[in-house]
Amino acid sequence: MARSAYAENLIRTVLDNSEADDWASAVQEWEIVDWDEDLELKSACICGKERLRYLYTIRNRYNGNILDPIGSSCIRKFERTDLNDEVSALEDMFRLLHAYENHEFIALDSRLFSRKLLLYLYEDGAFPGTTYNHGDGRRDYQFLLDMFNAHNDSISRAQQGKINAIIMNSIIPYLQRKLHATRY
Repeated sequence: MARSAYAENLIRTVLDNSEADDWASAVQEWEIVDWDEDLELKSACICGKERLRYLYTIRNRYNGNILDPIGSSCIRKFERTDLNDEVSALEDMFRLLHAYENHEFIALDSRLFSRKLLLYLYEDGAFPGTTYNHGDGRRDYQFLLDMFNAHNDSISRAQQGKINAIIMNSIIPYLQRKLHATRY
C-alpha cells in the first residue's frame, strides 16, 4: 500500500528530529507542549498539508527538538492513546470556549461535554477547591459527572444552578487560561 506524500513527509521529519531510527520508537519520544487554533485556516502542517485549524507544537523529550505546527491528523498517526486523548480534549475545549464566547447556552450534555472531557478537566485542575465544594475539586467533578449521567428531566432547579455555577466559575475561566496561555 502506497503512502501519501504527506505521510512520507511526516515520517521523515519525525525521524530526522528523533533519537530513534524507527517510527514505532520515534513516536514515543514526543509530547504536546503547545496548541493554538487558526480560525482562518492559513496554517500548514510539517507534513505539508494546508488549511489546518488546530495547531500543535510537539517537543522531543530526549533532545528538545520542536516540531511546529503539526496537525491533529498527523499526531493521530503516532497511534498513541495518550496523545489522541489530549488532542481530542483540547479540540473539545476549544469548541466549548467558542460556544461561551458566542453567547450560546452551555448545557451539560453530549453536544459540548463527554465523560472523557470531564475527567480530563478534573485531572488537569479545572475544578479548584473552593468554599462551595469544601476545598475539594473532586466533589465538583463527581457532581458534574453524576448530572451528565442523569436524565435531563430529573435535574432539579437547584442542581441546574450548581451546574451553571461550576461551568461559569470554574470551567470557563480554566479554559480561558489554558487555551490562551503560552506553555513552552
